[in-house]
Amino acid sequence: MTTVFDYTQEQAERFRQELHELLRIPSVSTDPDYAPEVRRAADWLAAHMRNIGLDAEVIATEGHPLVYAEWLNAGEDVPTVLVYGHYDVQPAQKEDGWDSEPFEPVEHDGQIWARGATDDKGQFFTHVKAVEALLKTEGKLPVNVKFLIEGEEESGGAAVSAFVKSHPEKLTADACVISDGGMSRDDQPIITSSVRGISQMELRVSGPKQDIHSGMYGGTVHNPLLALAQIIAQLHNPDGSIAVPGFYDDMLPLSEYERVEIAKNPMTEAEWRAETGAPQPWGEPDYSLQERIGARPTLEITGMAGGYYQAGYKTIVPQNAYAKIICRLVANQQPHDIYEKIRDYVGQITPPTVKSEVIDAAGALAAQMDITGPAMQAAVRAYEKGWGYTPIFQREGGTLPIVADLQSTLNMPVVLMGFGLNSDNLHGPNEHYRIDLFHRGIDTAINFLRECTTL
Repeated sequence: MTTVFDYTQEQAERFRQELHELLRIPSVSTDPDYAPEVRRAADWLAAHMRNIGLDAEVIATEGHPLVYAEWLNAGEDVPTVLVYGHYDVQPAQKEDGWDSEPFEPVEHDGQIWARGATDDKGQFFTHVKAVEALLKTEGKLPVNVKFLIEGEEESGGAAVSAFVKSHPEKLTADACVISDGGMSRDDQPIITSSVRGISQMELRVSGPKQDIHSGMYGGTVHNPLLALAQIIAQLHNPDGSIAVPGFYDDMLPLSEYERVEIAKNPMTEAEWRAETGAPQPWGEPDYSLQERIGARPTLEITGMAGGYYQAGYKTIVPQNAYAKIICRLVANQQPHDIYEKIRDYVGQITPPTVKSEVIDAAGALAAQMDITGPAMQAAVRAYEKGWGYTPIFQREGGTLPIVADLQSTLNMPVVLMGFGLNSDNLHGPNEHYRIDLFHRGIDTAINFLRECTTL
């Protein structure tokens, strides 16, 4: 009798070729010219899911379509697992620095090279193949399974957020699993225990009624670019902490247990230098590099503009100056509240010689998971059996808005278990996914479904 793991080995080549088919579709969600390709990817995925035994549909939205699939024959008293992923990808051209065509998958050095290989087509596809293997060898799944695969994760995710909030009954489950991340090395899998939120805003400083002659009025008018720099310089304390009053008030403190878990996967200064290319670390000295990356909130100046910066020189005092500000938030911090605190503080420190305005933009909540919960512990056991190593918990520095949507709207635990590596060049040229990790991920996903019977 063929076991499920015999099947995954026997079908390994076919699994990869099917992934290649999906990778060949340039489902770039950020560029309207690629909208037909995004739809083609959704149609391909729904058809593939039907072919392996799932009920699947393509759901139209105001943006790019969602793909929903389900297998609910395990019984009403059996737990249900929701798998989330995204089939859209970042833009890519060979001229960006690729060694091969980004939408023509190639395999070499034990890796699949293609845009979307690890972010996120290859990773969510592991769950699709896990379900196929169980259905083909055992005729059933150990739990009920639902899939929600979106096409706008790389361009805002508005459609899936609206769908979750308007169709909670369709997505009801006992846990959600997301594979859209990585680990620093293959012998130390990571389960993400939190993702940071985000608050975005623009700071505008204005001075004279128009650009004016620096020879005639310089020295009498407070230059908005200088004023902007002076305001920005007061947003942080000398030790790197954020000076905005009340910025840290609502955040959940980092527990000693979490600090111990984070310390199990330390980032050395040498590793940090190699990854960033910066000369020396900066930031809050009471926290390790890994803690600063995932467990502490930040306030970053991501862009500045104003005045003249083309060839040559223009002898002016500019009328306006601008800065983009993005804050990464941790659990319990509210994006709009953070905006208001920054707005009020900027108002207090703006000199009377200029005017300032802080304009609110998009925000997303942080999400923190219970690492002692049954879904998290099921993931631990799944990694031990399918991956061969015990995972550790780590806070993630990035933002994944869908996690907070699923937690708040559906009240379900979310498990973030990635199968790729941090070095896979996601969003960059030569994005790749190690072949052995793709197959190891399938085995781990099979074990996760089996372990979820106890939820």
